[in-house]
Amino acid sequence: MVSTGAVPNLAFRRLRGQRSAGEFAAAVRRSAREIGEQVACDARYIGRVESGEIRCPNYAYERVFRHMFPGTTLADLGFSPRETVRGRAARATAETPPPPVPHSDTDEESDVLRRVFMTSGTTAMAAATLGPGGTSAAAAAPPDPRRVGEREVGAVEKAVRQIRLLDDRHGGDGLYRRASGPLRAAYALLDSGTATRRSTVDRLHAGAGELAISVGWLAHDSSRFEDARSHYAEALATARVAGDTALEAHAFCNTSFLARDTGRPRESVRAAEAGQRAAQPLGSPRLLALLALREAGGRAGLGDRTGCERAIGRAHTAFGRGPHDADPEWMSFFREAELEMLEAQCWSALGDWSRAARHALRAIRLQDPHFTRNLALYRAELTWDLARAGRAAEAATAGHQVLDLLDRVRSTRIRAMLARAAEVLMPQRGVAEVRDFLERYAELTKAAT
Repeated sequence: MVSTGAVPNLAFRRLRGQRSAGEFAAAVRRSAREIGEQVACDARYIGRVESGEIRCPNYAYERVFRHMFPGTTLADLGFSPRETVRGRAARATAETPPPPVPHSDTDEESDVLRRVFMTSGTTAMAAATLGPGGTSAAAAAPPDPRRVGEREVGAVEKAVRQIRLLDDRHGGDGLYRRASGPLRAAYALLDSGTATRRSTVDRLHAGAGELAISVGWLAHDSSRFEDARSHYAEALATARVAGDTALEAHAFCNTSFLARDTGRPRESVRAAEAGQRAAQPLGSPRLLALLALREAGGRAGLGDRTGCERAIGRAHTAFGRGPHDADPEWMSFFREAELEMLEAQCWSALGDWSRAARHALRAIRLQDPHFTRNLALYRAELTWDLARAGRAAEAATAGHQVLDLLDRVRSTRIRAMLARAAEVLMPQRGVAEVRDFLERYAELTKAAT
């Protein structure tokens, strides 16, 4: 239903031209895949934009539209400025400044999150927590709690995408506790047993499992390692119950990553190998490449240089086969930049600092600037590798670039990496660049505590 006073978006309608809304939606989805985005665009969404119901797209859609129509601005596309569209609560208090980390930016995102989990007290709390409307979320009409169908399953899947999008921009620290409520609600839907169609049950298992992994990653990124381990185990159990090998491969992938980060390299290797066995029949070379890199990271932690090099070689071979329709949606982050970063971390673990720094620098140059958290991570890795390689001035320059992003990225993991690099650089305070970096780092650290 079009909201009262909506102004039709004639500029966007002109861009559609002679194509039907469905054909244009398909073109949007194709363009999204070209830049590694995932958008659930359909004819209804196009209709909502053209009617003026959606006054401003979310960030993912904005990137897709700008890719489709290079050189255009939101205004050229017929949209309102983002700062004027913040959901009902913000429109009611226009003089209130926005929070430092926005958890939704548009009416379109608000509507999705208000519908996400409304079937119980827990789910209502989750929607209110994640959505920008605060208590206004509770005013949405809840679905029938005795029946789980397309609406509820779709909401779980949209919540997964939303959490991933926000994590890409801001890191896990500010999101973890907010995301735990929707996770409990998703499993409450699963445990209710009210979904009757087999396809619905399968999608609900997959959605709940993916949500567990996403929340586990937020815990991982914010150094809540035991919480992360528990969430990944929950996802693995869900995969096993449902016979979902794709979810199983994902759970093993993240379990391997966590084991590497927490000093359990042998477990990291075993989990990566199990993930590769699960992924083998899925037909995704990129998934096998990522799992091979997880194995390489574990082997580097064991000091097994030969095994690490072999795993890296397999990863490059698989990655070189290119993207495939079977690539999982969650792998949108795994581009050449991430491959370079994971290889850098392997050489770093093996003590080959200069080689690690070369790969970290390549990762930075290849990284899409929209992935703010990853860009900060790559620069932190470069800072560490340069510091350990004895290239103090270069390390300080890279460290400044990390500090430039910390007002937008909340990640305990990245801050810990930077702290280690600062400690290594401390004996080089006589170098002007290092002194400037350490002084700025100390000021920002003090301000954050």
